[in-house]
Amino acid sequence: MFGWIWPVATLASSCTGLYSLAGACRPVAITTSRMQFRLLSGFLIFIGSYFPLTIILAVQDIPQAWWTRPLCNKTSFLAGHCVFMPFEHPALALTFPSMALLAVLATRLSLRKVAFRFAIEIRHAKAIPNELINYTFPYVVSFMGITYADSQKLLGFVVFLLWMFAITYKSGQILMNPLLIVFGWRLHEATIVINGVEREVRVLKQGVLIAGTQHAETIQDFYITKD
Repeated sequence: MFGWIWPVATLASSCTGLYSLAGACRPVAITTSRMQFRLLSGFLIFIGSYFPLTIILAVQDIPQAWWTRPLCNKTSFLAGHCVFMPFEHPALALTFPSMALLAVLATRLSLRKVAFRFAIEIRHAKAIPNELINYTFPYVVSFMGITYADSQKLLGFVVFLLWMFAITYKSGQILMNPLLIVFGWRLHEATIVINGVEREVRVLKQGVLIAGTQHAETIQDFYITKD
């Protein structure tokens, strides 16, 4: 599979070709370089953030009559009266959640393989979970009134998704993924020291960020750290 991220503004790099997420490319001037998601990997992470809402769409695709059906038992099963596919549009109702779930798994894999190239000192840190939570509202609003039965609205929603992705990718906010909270990641505002320079930055860490030395990597506008 193609590399997930690549360095931006690298001054003295000897790497060429595709860069791996595991850090195959190590720029010399790390203070002036940051990692950027490739377009495909960024899109997968963006789609993964919609996984819970694809489940909502799938549930909305189950007709009310199906919920009133009696439970399947041995007699109805042998008689062939059991219905195992409740969706009105099974191809869409199964494909979208499956794609989003794969994107979620790819996101977890990408974060696990981040190469933490340098050390930083955390002076002060404050968790700001509301930043990730507030980011869910556009997703919720965007799904209102959308069903698989309405092809025009569905097509319009796809165009909206592509527009949202373009804005999110270009603004460096791909990692503002609400599902990260479920996986134990926390967003922090932190005062750090790197190469003797103090900075105010946003830090993503799986767990609690405390003062002290952390291994770090910069991806888009975020620092990702580990103990």
